[in-house]
Amino acid sequence: MAATTSQASLLLQKQLRDLAKHPVDGFSAGLVDDSNVFEWQVTIIGPPDTLYDGGYFNAIMSFPENYPNSPPSVRFTSEMWHPNVYSDGLVCISILHPPGEDPSGYELASERWTPVHTVESIVLSIISMLSSPNDESAANIEAAEWRDKREDFKKRVRRIVRKSQEML
Repeated sequence: MAATTSQASLLLQKQLRDLAKHPVDGFSAGLVDDSNVFEWQVTIIGPPDTLYDGGYFNAIMSFPENYPNSPPSVRFTSEMWHPNVYSDGLVCISILHPPGEDPSGYELASERWTPVHTVESIVLSIISMLSSPNDESAANIEAAEWRDKREDFKKRVRRIVRKSQEML
């Protein structure tokens, strides 16, 4: 296990260095605590031309010791209202689901986690999720009613965007 942990640690350190050298539009990332490379603080900027535009949303990425063979978990620490985010902030997108066949049969194995994903590809997928909610397989059933209760959904998202801006 120690060799796996060491390998994961080296890979995460490399990804952190790469992001520092070549920042990516739409988010910033760094360690929560310099002594723990397995826990990252991410700030996602709401994508332009979406309801989340102008918002600043913080999340914690927690990596398992066997990363990249298993996916991290991502949990918003900022308030978030989205069909693919559980009420406790946990993000639910296919690439964060364990590799292999989906026991529920909703996802293809090719849509789930693979070790080629990086911090960058994960966060870009979350930004894409903010742009295009998937209510077919919702984590937050109440937020998934956004198509039927569009004005209520917009009002709630506008409120959390304003709140995120006040937290700066």
